[in-house]
Amino acid sequence: MNSVILALLLGFLTTAIVTAQTDDPQAAAGAIVEKVLQQDALRRAQLNGYTATRHYIAINKQRRAEMLVEITCTSNNEKTFTILSEEGSSAIRKHVFYKMLQEEIEASRRDTSGSTRITPDNYEFHLLGKEVMEERPAYVLRVTPKNHNKYLIDGRIWVDATDYSIVRIEGRPARNPSFWTHDVHFVHTYQKVGPFWFAASTHSMSEIRIFGEAELTIQNSHYTLNPPNNRTARAEFPAGVSR
Repeated sequence: MNSVILALLLGFLTTAIVTAQTDDPQAAAGAIVEKVLQQDALRRAQLNGYTATRHYIAINKQRRAEMLVEITCTSNNEKTFTILSEEGSSAIRKHVFYKMLQEEIEASRRDTSGSTRITPDNYEFHLLGKEVMEERPAYVLRVTPKNHNKYLIDGRIWVDATDYSIVRIEGRPARNPSFWTHDVHFVHTYQKVGPFWFAASTHSMSEIRIFGEAELTIQNSHYTLNPPNNRTARAEFPAGVSR
């Protein structure tokens, strides 16, 4: 009940702030981002883990590979993967798919999200306007990274105007991932499962030196939420975000 009251109060206060500052795109963007972080902290406190299915497809010239995996994510965000099937180029599977899985597993255990999350510590924000995404109104914000970390993005985000969750990200890495990979462009979308928003799909195009254009598609489906624990979780707000 306290979480519900807090969410309603934050909603009222932030709506008032956004309404009062619409003439200043940067200030309005800051109010929207603060609400995003507040709501994300509340949802993280309520989420007790999940399972899902993920389908990878990679194409590079004459090579193609696919892999289907099951994801298990615990309440503290640690991830494990079970490969259900795979086919196609062994080089792509070994050097792309397996590496992506291993990096995601290690990142979930190191809890390195603070340096890569979409927060005021890592980005500058500018409100561009409003659009409709999947029949829901959304704010469109320009995001500019404050440093050239290859895990940060330079592009735009779409924020659901009701839930204050990020529902789409489009852009490019702040820095090329490597000497071999450049001109990367990606679109990342989210889907709503119960009160939570999860990754739906990722589509990226890039240029690989010598080999040419490469395409990677990731589809997520069959999300199943773990039942909640019989305990009261505490929302952990990022530094600088009012409670």
